[in-house]
Amino acid sequence: MTTFHIRPGTEVDEALRDGRPVVALESTIVSHGLPRPDNLRVARQIEQTVRDAGAVPATIGMIAGELVVGLDDAELTRLATVDPVAKLSVRDLAVAAATGADGATTVAATSAVAAAVGIGVFATGGLGGVHREAAQTFDESADLVTLARTPITVVCAGVKSILDVGATLERLETLGVGVVGYRTRRFPGFYLTESGFDLDWSVDSPEQVAAVLAAREQHGVHGGGLIVANPLPVDEQLDPALHDRTLAEGLARLGREGVTGKAVTPFLLAYFHSATEGASLAVNVRIILRNADLAARIAVAAAGRAAA
Repeated sequence: MTTFHIRPGTEVDEALRDGRPVVALESTIVSHGLPRPDNLRVARQIEQTVRDAGAVPATIGMIAGELVVGLDDAELTRLATVDPVAKLSVRDLAVAAATGADGATTVAATSAVAAAVGIGVFATGGLGGVHREAAQTFDESADLVTLARTPITVVCAGVKSILDVGATLERLETLGVGVVGYRTRRFPGFYLTESGFDLDWSVDSPEQVAAVLAAREQHGVHGGGLIVANPLPVDEQLDPALHDRTLAEGLARLGREGVTGKAVTPFLLAYFHSATEGASLAVNVRIILRNADLAARIAVAAAGRAAA
């Protein structure tokens, strides 16, 4: 009889047993978020950034039906180069495992799996959220409800700017997901430094985030996630005029071609890449590398606090 287990990679398994800092990383950025061959190069660069800041990277994905926390380089290469690779949210994990699929985990699935094995910090680029026209389509990312019930800290550059940012923040409030800005009281706009929306709270250091996590654990009254919104510096953002023009054009094309559901985000990200002649890709890479560095420093601070 086949059994299904989450398999930690050797390095991740040892780090978790020893109480050393570990940072979860998603694999959809490898298989669906970045074009080939940049995807594999950037995936390795993200992992190295985590290592350079003192933590162990744990890229999560599914290989032939086996859910792996801490893909080795051969497994990472497989998800970056083979077809098809399924895009796996939480609801897809069991079906994908039973059918022996190769799969890349979304923010929702990565968060849930990381928390299940005891990883408390996760770095990504931008969250999913409430899609534009959601009042008619009910299209809302599973990231939001998953974070409402998963005790994970997610370092991100806000939600993808192709979404309805205001509605997403409202849903996060309703679902009880904590949101703090990293050295800012303005919510980041993914490609842009800010989205135009204010935040109630900000934190100034990895140690302060670690204190927030300790307070959450010791209180024992909030079982949901914490979003640490880490904005790009103004001089590293995508040109705002180019962003707005490209977004309007991409949304119009989306409607003409009838793209819906899980296909919307990769479609629009690919359109941004082509229409900005690679500028958005460069910004996207800066985002995830900055977030990986901050997430690692938070994980180091949290591990140090726990060991004290």
